[in-house]
Amino acid sequence: MSKITIEDVRHVAELSKLSFADSEIESFTETLGRIIIMVEKLEELDTTGVPFTMNVADNLNRMREDVVEPAVNREEVMAAVPTKVDGFIQVPAMLEGEGDA
Repeated sequence: MSKITIEDVRHVAELSKLSFADSEIESFTETLGRIIIMVEKLEELDTTGVPFTMNVADNLNRMREDVVEPAVNREEVMAAVPTKVDGFIQVPAMLEGEGDA
């Protein structure tokens, strides 16, 4: 049986450039350990003769014909925009250090 250790979780977090509090690392270690145990139990099942299943729900891509429709009126859209810069819609910066858009 595989055992996930706190060191394993810290290592994966470091590789992922993530930092967590010690309590979070302990919680992840427990959770991942339980997941590994469940997967190991599933591996014990004899699946001989069981067909491969990609999707249990019978979902199909519903295709529709492309229909050309009139474009949105640019002037109407821009009239409703609160802040514009050089003919474009200005939105707040989403990333720190990016300055004003």
